[in-house]
Amino acid sequence: MITRPEDMKVRLSDLGRARSFDFHPDESARAAMARTLDFVALPAFSATLDVSPWLDGAEIRATWSGRVVQTCGLSLEDFETPLKGDFLVRVVPAGSPNLPDEGGEVDVDPDADDPPDVLEGDSIDLGAYVVEHLGLELDPFPRKPGAVFEPPEEPGVISPFAALRDLKS
Repeated sequence: MITRPEDMKVRLSDLGRARSFDFHPDESARAAMARTLDFVALPAFSATLDVSPWLDGAEIRATWSGRVVQTCGLSLEDFETPLKGDFLVRVVPAGSPNLPDEGGEVDVDPDADDPPDVLEGDSIDLGAYVVEHLGLELDPFPRKPGAVFEPPEEPGVISPFAALRDLKS
């Protein structure tokens, strides 16, 4: 069991067979994740990651769940929201022959798999992928359940002479 995102690095050369990781961050790691993603708190979080060799890189399959505390954009009150998700990411080292060609036409196929991520070194930062996908699930405009926007009352007819009228009395 891993408790800190920075302890979740795997070298490609150490990945001879599939490996599983259980990630249960401690309180300080959850607080750091909350600061990174700019929300109030992360009271609970856990993830299970399966990393297996793929071409000359790796394939990462993960499922995660947690509870986040965000600030409502309407009432400015903090509220808790359960979140869960899963993701599949493929990575290859820089210079891999399995990278798509650059400079050619871009073929946009919504049903096609995403191209693999290119690693800068020879290790995979699994913690960064977990934090990234948690951030992708956050509502950028959080609203507490039941919060309703009530516009301010519109003043009566505004006239430049209204201020003069008030001075007269």
